[in-house]
Amino acid sequence: MNLSALSNAIDTLNLKSCLISRNGQLVFEHYRNRQSAGQIAKINSCTKSFLSALICIGIDHGLVAAPETSLSEFYPQLTSDQDPRKQEITLAHLLTMSAGFNWSEFGGHNSFPRMTRSPDWVQFVLEQPMSDRPGDRMEYNSGASQLLSAILMQSTGMSTAKFAEIHLFGPLGIEDYKWEQDPQGVHTGGFGLWLRPADMLKFGLLYLQQGNWENKQLISQELLKRSVQPMLDVEAPNRGCYAWHWWTDTYLAPDELSAASFDFYYARGYGGQFIYILPSLDTVVVITDDKRKKDRSPSDVFREFIIPYIL
Repeated sequence: MNLSALSNAIDTLNLKSCLISRNGQLVFEHYRNRQSAGQIAKINSCTKSFLSALICIGIDHGLVAAPETSLSEFYPQLTSDQDPRKQEITLAHLLTMSAGFNWSEFGGHNSFPRMTRSPDWVQFVLEQPMSDRPGDRMEYNSGASQLLSAILMQSTGMSTAKFAEIHLFGPLGIEDYKWEQDPQGVHTGGFGLWLRPADMLKFGLLYLQQGNWENKQLISQELLKRSVQPMLDVEAPNRGCYAWHWWTDTYLAPDELSAASFDFYYARGYGGQFIYILPSLDTVVVITDDKRKKDRSPSDVFREFIIPYIL
């Protein structure tokens, strides 16, 4: 691993932070400035992967219903909806963003900003028309994440953040965080979590260690493995597949280095927030940024600047 070359490459990108753990050791730690290390910051849609973990924990504890459970079990009004396809939506469809709602996050219907301007986000999502049969197609949908956060709250009798404090943040030693809420007090499932880079790394290490943290199984190995398996192909310009609120992909090395090819999965947040888990390399990579789009590198930082130096 060429750390000096990696450091020079990262410096040119002016990232807010870049942390790499390999074989259980923090081998690379970069911050733009001293403040970046200790400050919590928006992780945007990386929040979705934390929510996935909480849903898995809820299922493990017998508090959240099985993934195959119908959404109508939580929202009986769907049984009388004029579109019978809504009765086919399950928790697994929400987790894989394949519920079938006619939804375009930004552009088109502008579903996400319309949801955040509505007085009741959950009701807004439930009322959206259908465009596909559940399970047929992945369509990125932060509204599905909001439904999952509301279901977690309904199932456990406590807020999503409180459940996280008890079953995830507490065991990982994550004390400093912020989590936004919708008008009904439901913590935002698709965005809105603020964390330090070091705590994002802990979360990645939990997954690398198959749900085990300091000899305590926080997430069952069986459910964790299921949650990060490629399930649905994603549409361009995205690449790879989608799992339970995790993205999955494969790095294919040049022919002469074919042995260096590997599968990985990752959490992704708007603006350059990433948590990459590379099981075969026993590696976790965290990247954060806060620059405006026009000031960020157009390159795929992970593929073009990090992978070459860690292989």
